[in-house]
Amino acid sequence: MEKVFVAQQVANKLIATEHAVDGALAEAAELMSAMISARKDVNASLVFADDCQVKLMDAIKALSEARTAMVGVHHELYEAKLRLGIRTKMGFEDKKIDGVEQPTLRQAV
Repeated sequence: MEKVFVAQQVANKLIATEHAVDGALAEAAELMSAMISARKDVNASLVFADDCQVKLMDAIKALSEARTAMVGVHHELYEAKLRLGIRTKMGFEDKKIDGVEQPTLRQAV
């Protein structure tokens, strides 16, 4: 299989993973908002379920660290692609993975 096609497969998985981490981070933030609103709606004190909020903040921090790590993975894979001698241009065609449009790589001439 040509290197550019192998690189495309990896790029598709990378982008899908980046979207998944961003989605999880957004969902966790929305959960935090919902928890705060729910506490207010039932007139509970600030200390009610505080341990849950602390755990959720830990999870949000971990997701943020995962996002930063994925940015690092993206950079490293870009460098690896160049070391393999793959010169590509990004093209945006109607290609979707899990409902998310994916850029496609074309070999530069």
